[in-house]
Amino acid sequence: MTKEITSAAMEGRGRYNRNSQVQAAGQSPAVPMLQRAAQAVSLPDAQSPIVIADYGSSQGHNALVPMCAAIDALRERAGRNQAISVVHVDLPTNDFTALFETLRTDPQTYLKPDSAVFASAIGRSFYEQILPADSVTLGWSSWAVQWLNQVPCIVPDQVQVAFSADLAAKAAFHRQAAEDWQQFLLARGKELRNGGRLVVLTMAVDEQGEFGYRALLQSMYASLRKMVESGFITEQELLRMTIPTVGRSREEFLAPFVASGHFAGMRVEEAEIFSGEDQIWSDFLQDRDAKSFGARWSAFSRASVFPTLTSALKPDGNLGRAAEFIAQLETMTAARLAENPEPLLIPLARIRMVRER
Repeated sequence: MTKEITSAAMEGRGRYNRNSQVQAAGQSPAVPMLQRAAQAVSLPDAQSPIVIADYGSSQGHNALVPMCAAIDALRERAGRNQAISVVHVDLPTNDFTALFETLRTDPQTYLKPDSAVFASAIGRSFYEQILPADSVTLGWSSWAVQWLNQVPCIVPDQVQVAFSADLAAKAAFHRQAAEDWQQFLLARGKELRNGGRLVVLTMAVDEQGEFGYRALLQSMYASLRKMVESGFITEQELLRMTIPTVGRSREEFLAPFVASGHFAGMRVEEAEIFSGEDQIWSDFLQDRDAKSFGARWSAFSRASVFPTLTSALKPDGNLGRAAEFIAQLETMTAARLAENPEPLLIPLARIRMVRER
C-alpha cells in the first residue's frame, strides 16, 4: 500500500535558510571535493557558458559557499570573461522567491563580485532529466538525494523507517532508494558534458548501519503519539506520517558501478562516509543551555521535515489546524530534547563522479 503523501518542499518564507545550520556544517567537508572537481572538469569553448547545476537548492543560502568556491576555481582556469550559468533546481513548491531574494541580498552571494555569472532556477524533480543533454559542466547536490521520489509503503511504528521494527517496510524503502539513486544518476549522466563532474553530499548510514538523529526522531515520534492521545490528530493521520528519507551505505552508493566500473557514462572518483559536525551540541557544551539545544534541533526539523508530516493531515478546510500542528510539534519536540541533551550522530556521504564517454 503506497502512502498518500510524498516529500514536501522545505518550509518557506526564508525559515529553512534561517534554520539549516546543521546542513551548512555538514556540507563543509564536501566543498573541497567540489573545488577539486571544478579544477578537473573539461571546459566548453570560450564562447559557450560554463553551466553549474545545483540539484536541490531549497532557498539558496547553503548554496552560496559551494557555488562561490566552484566559481573561483573555474575562474582561475577560464578567466574573468567567460559566462557562467548557475541553475538552481528544486521541487515546483519550493520557495523560489526566498531563493532569488537570497541571491540578491545575501552578503555571501556569488552574483555581486562577478558580472559574468548568471542565476536561474527550475522547478522540477531531479529524478528526471531537466537540462539539455551534454550541457552541464559541473553538478552539485547537497542534502537532497536522501529524499525519495515516492513513499513506497506505510511505516506503522515510526516516522523514520530507520527506527522501525517492520522489516518489510525497511526493505521497501531501501528498494525505492536504490531505484531513485539509479534514476538520479541516469538523468545526470545525460546532462553532463564529457569530462564534466558531479559532486553529491547526502545523508548516509555509518559502518555499523546507523542512520543517526536517534534522540531527535524518538522525541518527535513520542510527541506525535501524545498528539494522538490528546485528540489533536487521529491515529490514521499519524499512520500516514512518514519522513521519506533513506540513508544509504557506501556499498549502496557504489552498487550501480560495480558491474563495469561505470554507470550512466559516469565513474566514481572519490566516495567517503564521514560524520558531520553537530554544531548544536558543540554550542551546548559552551553555554549549557538545554532549552536552546532542544529549540534549535526542533527548529531544524520544523524547517526541513514538518511540512511533509503536515501534508498527512486530513484536508478539512481548517488552515489554522496545520499551523497549530507545526507549532505544537515544534514545542513538544524541543521540550523532550531539552530534558536530556545528547550529541546526535550525523552520518554523511560525499561522492565525486566524472562523465566519461
